[in-house]
Amino acid sequence: MMLRRRLTLLAVTVAAAPLALGACTGDRRPGQPAEARVNPELVVTPAEGTRDVPISGEIGTDVKHGRVTAVRITDDKGGTVEAEPREDGTGWVPNKPLEPKRTYTAEVTATGDSGTTVTRRTTFTTQPKSSKPAITSVLYFAGNRTYGTAMPVTVAFDPPIPKEARADVQRRLFVKTDPPQPGAWSWVSDGSQVYYRAPDFWRPGTTINVRSALEGLPIGKEYVGDTDKRATSKIGRQVELEIDNATKQMSVFQDGKLLRRLPVSLGKPSTPTSSGKMVIMEKLEFTTFDTRGSADPYVVDVEDAQRLTWRGEFIHGAPWSEGDQGNTNVSHGCTNLSAANADWLMGITQVGDLVTVKGTEVQLDEGNGWTAWNVSWDQFTKGSALPVPANLRPTPTQAPDPGAVAGGSPEPAPSASGG
Repeated sequence: MMLRRRLTLLAVTVAAAPLALGACTGDRRPGQPAEARVNPELVVTPAEGTRDVPISGEIGTDVKHGRVTAVRITDDKGGTVEAEPREDGTGWVPNKPLEPKRTYTAEVTATGDSGTTVTRRTTFTTQPKSSKPAITSVLYFAGNRTYGTAMPVTVAFDPPIPKEARADVQRRLFVKTDPPQPGAWSWVSDGSQVYYRAPDFWRPGTTINVRSALEGLPIGKEYVGDTDKRATSKIGRQVELEIDNATKQMSVFQDGKLLRRLPVSLGKPSTPTSSGKMVIMEKLEFTTFDTRGSADPYVVDVEDAQRLTWRGEFIHGAPWSEGDQGNTNVSHGCTNLSAANADWLMGITQVGDLVTVKGTEVQLDEGNGWTAWNVSWDQFTKGSALPVPANLRPTPTQAPDPGAVAGGSPEPAPSASGG
């Protein structure tokens, strides 16, 4: 269990006392064995008297021959600490971080398979406020929004999370969906981002509840987590864009039905558009692309811009290239549309819609945008720092996505470039 391992706590195993047997045996026939009564065994952490527990601490519970049936956590002023159980039954996580330099008491009851119960009580003290620097985390999943069916839950980190600390961080990231749709986390190779998605797209109408509970979490030897964030949003209609360099056309689908084909101009040979599976990251009615300081500097105002990558690839209105759209690539890497078509598309798409580009000179780099769909499910689950549940593991015969790519690293924040 992560918490026990991290704190190197002592644990105590408690079993309910055996039932005393009297002289009378009732009407049991000679030779008939007494009914076996296996008592529950309960391990609770932090152990009694533990000090310097991180404020990200949780109540670890390990039960044999039974299950936890009651947990009560109180602070040193008698206040109740609300907590929720982990799905795997290994612990109870407080709904908000604990306070530094405070004493807490947890009372845990387990009921055995035969009906017997055992209760264990433990008191522990949290550490003072940490003086270590915090790793900045950004949750790219806002509350009260409607997202597209390809929307991954994305958390970005600065500096990146070292490989040896990723399992601890991942265990403090929680996603619940209604209706339930199991998914998995996967890390970008340099540790700067982690994505959560299901094997297939989210069902329209799904509610997704996210918690990034990292405040006070020890991350490696040098850092702690910064904040505890929550967000709940819904998944909207299914929209997908397919852009083909061979035809210079964008096909717009809604619920699997083709709505329109729109002529486009992609990146010219010196600044090609990336091929791969991307996700619309933000939508801007108006923005300015400013690439002063680059090898090809320019400043241009654009309307109806939809970001696809951190490095500045957008879909946007480009009235200056309308004569080239459908036949010639002239952009700096963006997907150019006519002003009218870009305006129409803004009314159709949502942040979180999938955009597939094919046939260009370069492939999309891992982490350049929300690239969770740019690999097969098999490859995606290999990026988890924790074991993936058996029901989510791909079958050995599953073929990888032919468009899957890897390599590269993301930019830490959106750039203002485009073209």
